[in-house]
Amino acid sequence: MKRLYVLGVLLAIGAASVGVRAYQQPAQNAPKVIDVDKIGDRLWVLKGGGGNTAVFLTMRGVVVVDAKNPGWGQPILDKIKTLTDKPVYMLINTHTHGDHVSGNVEFPATVDVVTQANTKANMEKMDIFKQNGNRGMAKRTFTDKMTIGKGPDRIDLHYFGRGHTNGDAWVVFPALRVAHAGDMFWQRALPLVDGPNGGSVLHFAETLQKAHDGLKNVDQIINGHNPTTTTPADLQTFADFNKDFLKWAQAALKAGKTPEAAAPEWKIPEKYTGYSATVNPLFGGVKGMLETLQTEMKK
Repeated sequence: MKRLYVLGVLLAIGAASVGVRAYQQPAQNAPKVIDVDKIGDRLWVLKGGGGNTAVFLTMRGVVVVDAKNPGWGQPILDKIKTLTDKPVYMLINTHTHGDHVSGNVEFPATVDVVTQANTKANMEKMDIFKQNGNRGMAKRTFTDKMTIGKGPDRIDLHYFGRGHTNGDAWVVFPALRVAHAGDMFWQRALPLVDGPNGGSVLHFAETLQKAHDGLKNVDQIINGHNPTTTTPADLQTFADFNKDFLKWAQAALKAGKTPEAAAPEWKIPEKYTGYSATVNPLFGGVKGMLETLQTEMKK
């Protein structure tokens, strides 16, 4: 935990390449255990080793969403073989962070990698791709929306705006009424905002509201790290939570408080039952969010 804290502080002061590379990364010698939840017909969530990975079985083969930390690509592929004998032909990354894209480099070079355009630009800065001959880099990108496949195999990709980064993709499986939110809705807690990679405290809640209003016919949401799926109602509550944080943060800064002075005063409103009071130190914690917001408010 001390190592993660130091990395988070480094990222907050501008060493983005160091912090993002080690974001949510477990010890390298830890056993690579992947737990599987089946959440719908032809759809599974692989948990452990970083962000939640979705596995969607189509007539053509397997589509994977997010590939976890370094060294977890092959364990993902091995686990998929216990679910189906069809090959993986597509990998979608929800955003640029190392606990969601590092496993890309272990996937076959023939796999079609798809991301939002800003995410590809962010990935191109990452050492793991430079060190692996750009293997696992995005081959196709979209700006606002892309549809892949049709009928029961259809996948819709959406970008609703800046939040966790500047390239957060929402992946929807319409036939199953399921969406993957990546780290735009990572869990019931204060979000992580990666300013160096285009994240926005000012627009986070607005983007969440656009996602809630724009994602039609969705019943379940796979979160970036939450152990269970959530619902559109949960997403609305998360949007409201972020609206309340933004209102408090803007008021504190407009009152002349420094981010350092204001940060310890943040308390979760009592109405948000079940929300974690623990603030992840990556990206500077509450102080880092206030610093990012202060910069945004000056523009």
